Amino acid sequence: MRAVVATLIVLVLAGCGASGEEDPPAGDAAATTTAAPAQEFNQQLHDELVAMLEEDQAERIEGAIGDDRARTERLKEIVAEHGWPTISLVGEDGEDAAWAIAQHADHDPEFQEQALELIREAVARGDASPGNLAYLTDRVAVGKGEPQTYGTQVGCTADGEVQVAPLADEESVDERRAEVGLGPLEDYLAEMARICAQDVETSAP
Repeated sequence: MRAVVATLIVLVLAGCGASGEEDPPAGDAAATTTAAPAQEFNQQLHDELVAMLEEDQAERIEGAIGDDRARTERLKEIVAEHGWPTISLVGEDGEDAAWAIAQHADHDPEFQEQALELIREAVARGDASPGNLAYLTDRVAVGKGEPQTYGTQVGCTADGEVQVAPLADEESVDERRAEVGLGPLEDYLAEMARICAQDVETSAP
């Protein structure tokens, strides 16, 4: 399965609403917790994370070998110092950037699982995107060879067909997607079909 990562990230960031505007996901992420005090906004950290994502996307659009390991190590340092970069700490786009870097840290599944737990806790406090939580939940599951929950992990075959990683309980997937602010799976796959077709056209000699 040939992933179309750069375009997917653009779609994801456009579709993941702020956690304050969406219902939290069902299960552990929706559990009632004691609200932590909002962190003071850190402009310098926000700017660094956004720049890291811009670098990530530029590399993927150009088809270059990315520096995911270096970005992952820097994000780990940030997490060790500040905890998860929440919306209150780095803004919605900064939190999106941190999530995208964790999403691309497939070489470090242990850190991906750590990030997943931290995002889950932040979503429960209303300080991270439920959509980001859904995407990383699926990413971690697929990385472990398990079925995904929300149907976010989709790629393109060499001939431009959409390929969806195995999905648990497909009949109720749209309910789960709605809980985290994602649209119906059918709409997502239709958009992916257009992307896959364009990808084939672009790569054709």
